[in-house]
Amino acid sequence: MKEYLSRKGLAYRDVDVSRDPAAANEMVRISGQRGVPVTVVDGQAVVGFDRPRLDALLRSRNASPQRPRLGAAVADAAAMSRQGRTQQTTGAYVGSVRPDSPAGRAALLVDDVIVSLGGAPISDAASLERAVGAQAIGAAIPVTVIREGQRFELTLTLTA
Repeated sequence: MKEYLSRKGLAYRDVDVSRDPAAANEMVRISGQRGVPVTVVDGQAVVGFDRPRLDALLRSRNASPQRPRLGAAVADAAAMSRQGRTQQTTGAYVGSVRPDSPAGRAALLVDDVIVSLGGAPISDAASLERAVGAQAIGAAIPVTVIREGQRFELTLTLTA
């Protein structure tokens, strides 16, 4: 699965649901099943390695209008707090940032926790994805992050 996603040039988050009960519950909530792997493409869950279904979703994704992209891998701050990676329990924890991306150009850093985007509160990774998807490509968006316990305001310009 990882090789397939990499060949397609897709960013992904690999989660071991046997070690993360919150992620396991989220997987069941999204897919209605406990089978793995579960891949979510634009909100649609694919259980198992169903290559034809994944290819179809990726084709429709590529045919649809461009969506704004952040350029960072994020997770729920609550899950990262339980792992001791952050004190912050709400927001979207930044796990990695692509340097030449909107997140990189806005100076987002690994371990930042995004708590607001465009004035909308961010409670977890899913709310960040929805907030990013609601923004216009090219618009300058205010972002509030918690970094080492301090609140910072950044400006993000989203690209496709």
